[in-house]
Order: sequence, then structure tokens, then C-alpha cells
Amino acid sequence: MTDLTAQPGTPDVIVVMGVSGSGKSTVAKGIARTLGWDFAEGDEFHPKANVDKMADGLPLTDDDRWPWLRLIGDWISERLEREESAVVACSALKRAYRDLLREGRPQVRFCHVNADTEVIEERMENREGHYMPASLLASQIAALEDLEDDEPGVVISNEGSRAAVLDRALRGLGLVQEESTSGPTTS
Repeated sequence: MTDLTAQPGTPDVIVVMGVSGSGKSTVAKGIARTLGWDFAEGDEFHPKANVDKMADGLPLTDDDRWPWLRLIGDWISERLEREESAVVACSALKRAYRDLLREGRPQVRFCHVNADTEVIEERMENREGHYMPASLLASQIAALEDLEDDEPGVVISNEGSRAAVLDRALRGLGLVQEESTSGPTTS
């Protein structure tokens, strides 16, 4: 993956990506809260037809996703025009989807939250109030394309506590200063 360093004095946009149930919304909200950035939940940009389709257990096609991704891209552009940093939770499963989100927006970087399939299945089966059934997990895993070396981003594990995962994301993205472990020096 390419250099993760944000340019000083320019807004920064992080797309926290991964399959449904990976913890991307939790991580994205944590980044936004920690840094005081705007947050958007990508699921809220889906048109009703997409939500209904997923609720019926049908995977979305590329044609279903393009308008949704463009809306997220528009939200990102609005933040950049106002020179505001922001974070959005969005599956961004394929390279082509990530390319669309970065098109004309070089400030966009990715944080891929990775988790064991068994952990995700359990989360999806036990969560309430979400339209995405666990039966669609296999289609998301099949569609997922790893970040490539030329994409600005980091892959983090969702193992451990929420605080540990958030810390891993912030450090991986270079959004917090590493603490010095060398201690004071004497001459």
C-alpha cells in the first residue's frame, strides 16, 4: 500500500471498509469521535430498493452499488470543499468501488477492518435492527478484493477490545503520534 501520511493543512478522509459485520462502523465512529471529524454511515446512502433487496437475502450487483457509491463520493466531496476531515463506513469491497470513491479526491485513504468469518457470522446473527442478513456474508466475502499496493490504506484486525482495535486503526493510519519508548537521555 502507498504512503499513508496525510498532507499537513489539507483535509483527510478515511473510508473504513470491510464486509458487513466486520466492525467498520464501530471503528469509523471511534475515529470520528476521537478526532472530532464528521462521520457518515454508508448504509444510510442506500436507496430503499437496495435495502429491500438485501433484506430479502439478495446480494447487490455492481449496477445496484454504483449510484450508492456516487452518493457517498458526493458526501466526501462536500466535506473536502469545506476543507473538513471526515470518516465514512462503507464496504468498498472492490477495487473499482474504491477507485470511484477516490476519483478526484486524492485525500481519501482506506482502513480495511478484517475479521474471521466465524466472528462475523456470530455478530450478524446476533445483531438487532440491521437489514443485512447473515446469509449474504458469503457473497460479500466472495466480492471482497484486498487493498492493492498502490492504494493508500491499511488493513487492521478487529481482534481484541474496541479500544485496542480503534488504537490499531489510528496508529496504522498515522493519525496519532507513536509514544517514545526510549525514555530520557543523559549526557
